[in-house]
Amino acid sequence: MADTVAQVAAASGETRRDFLNLVTASFVGVGVGAIAWPFIASMNPAKDVLALSTTDVDIGPIANGSAITVMWQGKPIFVRNRTTKEIEEARSAPLADMRDPQTDQSRVKPGKDNWLVVVGICTHLGCVPLGQKPTDPRGDYGGWFCPCHGSHYDTSGRIRKGPAPLDLAIPPYAFTNDKQIKIG
Repeated sequence: MADTVAQVAAASGETRRDFLNLVTASFVGVGVGAIAWPFIASMNPAKDVLALSTTDVDIGPIANGSAITVMWQGKPIFVRNRTTKEIEEARSAPLADMRDPQTDQSRVKPGKDNWLVVVGICTHLGCVPLGQKPTDPRGDYGGWFCPCHGSHYDTSGRIRKGPAPLDLAIPPYAFTNDKQIKIG
């Protein structure tokens, strides 16, 4: 009977070698997948990075004319509740005098003109400008002042004097309600 099975297998073109080749190729495929999967999975962002992708900020306690600093993706974010005077100064500034001209309205959310949210990193060399505390110098334009190289920002976060080439960046943010902002 063994001769009959061998004769049938030989007649159909299947041999023991074909079976061994198939099993070997299957083991190699599984082995490559087992080695490649952790490598590919390591390219995904870590859980701590995903947790920092957004930050919720309670803006209820921020009084008119004051500011707070929060962290988002390892960067300081300045959230300022601007006064009517600060808004008027920002809107009346001539755009022709600015290095990176942007209107104040383009830097705030419609209907929320008093809230300014900017990345608190000087665009010259990455310093953190002063101006968040009431005792900090705010520069010639009442916004922020970077003492490292003398950049002056206005109350809209726009560069007005000094070596910084660009305005303070605006992070992606949205108002989730009247007392909370989601950054990121």
